[in-house]
Order: sequence, then C-alpha cells, then structure tokens
Amino acid sequence: MYLRFAWRYFTGKKTANAINIIAWVTTGVIAFATCCQILVLSVFNGFEDIVKSLYSNFYTDIKITPKKGKTFQLDATTLARLKKMAFVNELACGLEEKALVKNESFQTVVMLKGVEKSYTKLSGVPRGIVNGTFETGDSINPKLVLGSGVQNALGVTISEAVPPNVLTVMLPKSKVYSNDPLESISEANAFASGVFALQQDFDNTYIITDLGFVQQQMGLTANEYSCIELKLSPGYSSEKAKEKISLLLGNTFDIKNKYEQNASLYSTMKTEKWAIYALLCLILIIAAFNMVSSLTMLVMEKKQDVGVLLSLGGNPSLIQKIFWSEGLLLGGLGTLLGTVMALIICWAQLTFKFIKLTGGSFVIDYFPVKLIPADFLLVVSTSMLISFAASVIPSYKASKQKLMLR
Repeated sequence: MYLRFAWRYFTGKKTANAINIIAWVTTGVIAFATCCQILVLSVFNGFEDIVKSLYSNFYTDIKITPKKGKTFQLDATTLARLKKMAFVNELACGLEEKALVKNESFQTVVMLKGVEKSYTKLSGVPRGIVNGTFETGDSINPKLVLGSGVQNALGVTISEAVPPNVLTVMLPKSKVYSNDPLESISEANAFASGVFALQQDFDNTYIITDLGFVQQQMGLTANEYSCIELKLSPGYSSEKAKEKISLLLGNTFDIKNKYEQNASLYSTMKTEKWAIYALLCLILIIAAFNMVSSLTMLVMEKKQDVGVLLSLGGNPSLIQKIFWSEGLLLGGLGTLLGTVMALIICWAQLTFKFIKLTGGSFVIDYFPVKLIPADFLLVVSTSMLISFAASVIPSYKASKQKLMLR
C-alpha cells in the first residue's frame, strides 16, 4: 500500500514542475553513481586478476624463508618429513643471492636463484619461456635461464644458428673474511639456455640456475638454502598448511602464501579500489541532498492529501511510511537503472572489448572486467541505505503535520 501511494506521488502531476524535475534528476544521479561504482569495482577486479596471474607464475603457493640471516640448514630427516606431509604436492629447495653477471663488455647485477629440478613442477616460470629452453644444468655444467630484461641488459643472443653465450657469474663467498676483496668473491662461467618473460619486476631482476652450482660458488653445504618453496595439493588451504609447517619447523621461519610474498602490491590495489569506491559514494550523498529537496517539496505539495488520510483515520506512522517509500522508490529506481546500465556495459566490454587501453605497454590492450556478485550487493546496499537516510527527515516532517482541511 505504501509503495502504491509513493508510485502515484512519483508519477502524478504536481502544481510545480520543479518537483518532477528534481525527482528525475535525483533518480538519474543515483543511477549514474551506481553504474560508475559497479564499473569501477569490476575493472579493478579485472586488473587484480591479471596482476595476480602474472605474479602467481613466479610466486609459489608457500615459501619458507629464515627470519634471521640469509640462509638456513635443514637436515635430511626434517626435509623428508616435510615432503611427506599430505598437503605437499611438490617441493623444491632454493638459494637466492645477488650476483654480478658479465657478457663481454656488458654487465649487470641480478638476483641469481639456484633451484632443484623439481622447481619446474611447482613454478610457472617454465611456461613463460619465450626463447630457448628451461635448462639449469648441474653444478659442473651450469646453465642460466634469464629474464627478458636481463637478456637485453647483457646483450645475450639465444639462437640455434649461433653458439650459446658464455656468461661470467660472480658471487660472494659465505663466511670468508679477508682484506683482499677478490678472495671473498667466486667467479665461474655458465651458458645461457633460455629467456622467460613473466612480469617486468622479475624479467629485469632474475636469472635461474642450478642449486648445486650456487651452493658450490658460495661455499655452502649441500643442505644449506635460503628458501623452500611448495606447491599445495588440491583442496588444501594455505593457512592450514602454514600452521602445520610451523609446528614442524618451529618459529624461526617466515612462512608466506602466494599473496603474502608480495603483500604491499595487493594491499595497495585493495586500498585504491576502496578509496575510489568511497569517492563515488560522495556522488550518492550529493544525490541524497537532491532527494531531501524533492521529498520536502512533495510534502508541501501533498499537505491536503495528508490531511485527507489523517481525517480518514490514518496515523502519523502511516504518513511517515508513505514518504519513506517515496524515498526508497527514487533510490530503488535509480539503483535498478544504474545496475542494468553497468551490466550492459560490462557485457559489451567482455564481448567486444571496445574500451581500449592507451600506450600499448601492458599485457592486454583493453580494460579487463570481472563481475563479482558481492560487489553488486555492496553497491545496491549502499545506494538503498543512503536513499533511506535521505528520506528520514522529510518523512518525519510529513508525519508531524497537523490535520488541515478546507
């Protein structure tokens, strides 16, 4: 019943055209703000998915590193127990250290990562090979897999038509204290075997090689590593896996899941997403002021109707609910129109990709979109809540009007 009165008041003629105009403007602003909120959240979701996919090719499900120092020793028994845990699908030990790499007149500082053969089963790096093959060799005949940015910095050419480049790798020796800097640095040659391209941060920084080679050059023992990386079995959560690993290894290790390994990136993305959402909420709040004006003028317009209802036995609560319903009708209609517009635009973008990215330096050339039901629910709830709040004061004033019939 309340909605029927509200609909009649919304569509009916009024003595002042301004009331109709303000009501439609209010509906339009709510629709625009709702549409923008859904679109912005959907685009952020799309970019977040792409960034996660780029980084997830390099970051493994779980990474274990020491809380203090660069390396740690793990005995064979403990390592075997870790491998046998039900949630461990694949495991690979690794050793990361900064190194100076030279190719004739070219040289650059890189992060050299030594890995075991099982690394190919838990990492997406082998899928990112764009030239050559993913071969790390062994401690006697090491091979290097370079990021594409490192390849350019060193001027490396990988082709079947020419012999592979021989690169010089210089690493710091562990636990060597000498006044002669040359005694604390090891130097060895290795062949370039392949190039990967995943994401600029990794492409410009990393070279992957054999674990034994890095241990040998740094003077470390065979059971000394800087990290252990895991691939989880399907169905196991990373949080439960972290708890069990912590029970086995103790509290001297940092155990991070895929997203915690780059927490700053993901937290920044979420902060930007919700900051823009909050700014767009201001548009809804501005629309709420229009709604207050529209409903206040409508209350003045319908004084006689209110009097008739009161004389027929209606109580102030009835009057208040009618004008509440009017505010919710304006908000609901605007929210519905905005949601439909956003769905149409998102569908068109997913189908035709008509909104392009400029610059041409990203992995895709169009704005990505991902629709999440929770975002729709949030936007609709926010819009209706603001609409409800905006209708409180006018509806309260309407309920306090005295019976006036002429």
